[in-house]
Amino acid sequence: MGDLKDLFRGLLKDTPHIFMDRNVFSSGYTPASLPHRDAQITTLASILVKALRGDAPSNVLMYGKTGTGKTAVARYVGEELEKMGVETNVTCSVLYINCELVDTQYRLLAQLAKAFDCEVPFTGWPTDHVYEEFKKAIDSKEQVVIIILDEVDNLVIKSDDALYNITRINGVLKNAKVSLIGISNDLNFTDYLDPRVKSSLGEEELIFPPYDALQIQDILYQRAKNGFNEGVLADDVIPMCAAYAAQEHGDARRALDLLRVSAELAERAKLIQVAGMHVRMAQDKIESDRIIEVIRTLPVQSKLVLYSVIVLLDNGSRVSRTGEVYSIYKQLCNNIDTDILTQRRITDLISELDMLGIINAIVVNKGRYGRTKEISLSVPVQSIRNVLTDEQRLTSLSEFKPVNMQVSLAAAY
Repeated sequence: MGDLKDLFRGLLKDTPHIFMDRNVFSSGYTPASLPHRDAQITTLASILVKALRGDAPSNVLMYGKTGTGKTAVARYVGEELEKMGVETNVTCSVLYINCELVDTQYRLLAQLAKAFDCEVPFTGWPTDHVYEEFKKAIDSKEQVVIIILDEVDNLVIKSDDALYNITRINGVLKNAKVSLIGISNDLNFTDYLDPRVKSSLGEEELIFPPYDALQIQDILYQRAKNGFNEGVLADDVIPMCAAYAAQEHGDARRALDLLRVSAELAERAKLIQVAGMHVRMAQDKIESDRIIEVIRTLPVQSKLVLYSVIVLLDNGSRVSRTGEVYSIYKQLCNNIDTDILTQRRITDLISELDMLGIINAIVVNKGRYGRTKEISLSVPVQSIRNVLTDEQRLTSLSEFKPVNMQVSLAAAY
């Protein structure tokens, strides 16, 4: 125990003071102002102001790519609404729900009910019972409840019952009124909704365009002023973070992560200043971590398809074709004694890996042989190999040798 105390005492003593407030760079932090989102803030506030008159505002759908300020704007305006409600003696409750974590009607209603001090078990009640408890809890007094559903498309993958019920709850309430703010990165997710839910949920729509590099710089300078001690950033750090993020479709969240990780790398190196080299290191680290996490969570069949591409690459194939991948895939399945899927299904899995950005799959026409996909890796092969063979069931693949690399022309195409 004494050694550990000395270890942490030494680390605390030697660590440079780069951060003034780490929370400034967390995803849940709401800044005092939001640069370059005045128009969206004003529009949303003009919709929600009805709540301060005791009326239910229109439901709102907010669209835009990741890191364009949707969540920050919704939470910022929500906090201001609650403050003004206190001043005007109008009860306005703003509830934030992340639908990546709460992705079923039961979980959503349970979490909403708990926000009003209603005890609901994690599971076990009929959904109708949970809905009734939530309804009674909010209708116990006159109030306007604004429910922010972030990543709302996750809630409707299986069913849109939750949205159907909540968008119609005002018809059965006597004292309270409810409005929804849905936030999504997917501009097309409403195509899968019941037309009645779609018309109710999308009464108002707000579009968030991507930030450009200069706008991202403004955001980073604001956060850096509140989050770092003075003088710890080299002059090129923020412009580099902004430039990288602008390449990622104007993702301010990505820029903030880059800035934070850059500072952490400098801190661990016991340096008193964050430099451009730390930004480049952070870019590689974030990209690698993201890819590793995505690959680690893939189903076994997708991992086998991905490993088939690696095997072909190891044996001299710069670009693999669907038939070649399928031939190696079957051998891998036999190697670990698992079911072999059809080539049609493997083609679907290849498309999914392409969408995730792990491989590039380009459809090419081979004349009388039909069409095929030419497949190449878009991430470092060693990173993929290490993650795949770390899984206990796939460990033996590190010793795999293909039986026959000569795939017939018809099979390959």
